[in-house]
Amino acid sequence: MSALAVGVGGSAGALARYAVGDWVERRALDTLAVNVMGSFLLGVVLGTGVGGSAFLAAAVGFCGAFTTFSSFAVETVRLAEDGETVVAVGNALGTLALALVAVIVGSAFGGLL
Repeated sequence: MSALAVGVGGSAGALARYAVGDWVERRALDTLAVNVMGSFLLGVVLGTGVGGSAFLAAAVGFCGAFTTFSSFAVETVRLAEDGETVVAVGNALGTLALALVAVIVGSAFGGLL
C-alpha cells in the first residue's frame, strides 16, 4: 500500500511539474517556481501532521516528483557556463533562501489547518 501511495502521488507530481515547465517556458524560472512551491507544499504537509499513506502520497510522492534538484543544479551550471555568473549565483542562493522560507511559511500555514 505504501508503494502505491508514493506512485499515485509521484504521478501527480510529475504531471504537475511538466505543466509548470510548459506554462512558464523560461530556463531556470520554471525550476525555481516548482522548487519553491514544492517546499511550501511539503511544509504544509509537515505542519498538518498528516501521516501514513497520505504523507507518503503527498510528501514523498507528489513533492518528490514535483520538485527537482537535478534540474536546478544543471541550470545553474549552464548559466555560469554561458557567462551569466551573477545570475547563476543569484539562482543558487535565491532558490535556497526562497525554498527555506517556503518550508517555514508552509509549516506555519499547515499548523493552522
